[in-house]
Order: sequence, then structure tokens, then C-alpha cells
Amino acid sequence: MTTPPRGLETVELTKSFGGVRAVDSATVTFRHGEINALIGPNGSGKTTFFNCVTGMIRPDAGTVTYRGRNITGRPPHRVARAGIGRSFQLCRVFPRMTVLENMLVAVRRTRLRDLLAGARQPEDIEKARRLLVRVGIDHLENAEAATLSYGQQKLLELAGVLMGDPETIMLDEPAGGVNPALIGRIGTLIRELNAEGKTFLVVEHNMDMVMSLSHHVIVFDRGRPITEGPPSAVRADPRVLEAYLGI
Repeated sequence: MTTPPRGLETVELTKSFGGVRAVDSATVTFRHGEINALIGPNGSGKTTFFNCVTGMIRPDAGTVTYRGRNITGRPPHRVARAGIGRSFQLCRVFPRMTVLENMLVAVRRTRLRDLLAGARQPEDIEKARRLLVRVGIDHLENAEAATLSYGQQKLLELAGVLMGDPETIMLDEPAGGVNPALIGRIGTLIRELNAEGKTFLVVEHNMDMVMSLSHHVIVFDRGRPITEGPPSAVRADPRVLEAYLGI
């Protein structure tokens, strides 16, 4: 029997803020090569879990491994170099920079001060423009990011993540605050990228998107997973109805 490739795993991952345990001994294995969804009620620890995995905050205990390597507590730039890219719940773009400039800042070897000094690599510009075409906002490359709709900013953020060529992409509420037409575009992009070999971990409250997009769903409650499985099984699980839907 062929052993499935190892991807992102956590063991007993724990993070507390004061007396509140936001992530509580969470042991999770995400399926490499698939679209994984992480769902749960507000305050269940999903974003804190994301932040511990990607080095935004240091966990109090437990381990994070990726492709068999321990990446626990590594700073975000080293997590990115390991092959993990991420977006944020509140979209992070430079509002007074153009769309193309935002893309060039996202290149790991390009520093903001170098960009402002005019140091642009032709191959980076070409790559940025290809990705802007792919996400459908190439016509806006010279517009200030602040003038984009929130959904367009989400597409820009995703395109910026792709500048780093990550193997695994973690998206925190990609559909949040986005109009239905662009939600469909984001979903299509995720499916296309997954078909090309990208692994996804998506935190999302839009259940229609989760259930139609995901191969595997993990449900968090009180900082730890309570159940997981294919969307059809998770939807019918009474623990999910109780914890997430409150019925």
C-alpha cells in the first residue's frame, strides 16, 4: 500500500490568552493535495490556530510539522519558505500602492524599500501580470489598492500569496464580505489551483461554499477538533448541529 504524502500536521497544539485557552491541545492532520475546510462557531479558535501554524504567534505547547519537518514557532517568513502561504481574515493590502506594486512587494526577495527605490525585476513583473490575469483583475494593475472593492482586494491578496509559489495555501474567510459573483470566482480559482496540485486549508463561515468546495471538513469547538470527514458526513453529525448551528 502506498503511503500518502505527509503535509501539515499539528500535535497537542495549545495557545492561551490570560485564562482563556484559545487553542486546546489540537491534534489535526490536513489531507495533502486536497481542499480542507476548518469550520466552527465564532470564538472556537480557528484564526488563533492559523496564527500558531504560520508563525504569527508562538504556541504555548505542542508541535507543527510540515512535510515531516518541525516548523513550530518559526517566524512567518520561514514558514513561507517551507511552502505555506496564507491570507488573512481582514484583507491585508497596501492601500496607497498600486495593484502591481502590491504584487511585487509580495515577492519574498523584494523588500518594500527596494520597490520604492525603483528596484523591479522584469521576471517578477511578468509573473505578477500573469497572476493578475488569472484572478481577473489585470485591468486594475495601475489602480491604487484602496479603490478596489473588498472582493477585488481578496483576489489581489490571493494573487500575492501565489507570487511565493506555496505548496499549501491557508485562506482565512476568503468569502467574508465578498459579493456572490466574486465568491464564485474565488471558488473556481481554488478548484483550479487544487487540480494543479495545491493543497488548501480554508477557514470559512459560508456553508454553501464549504460544502460544495471541500474534500475534507474539520470542525473546531472550544479550541480543538470535535469531528471531521467528508462534507456530507459532517453536515449530518449531531455534534456539529449542536456546536456550530446551536440546535
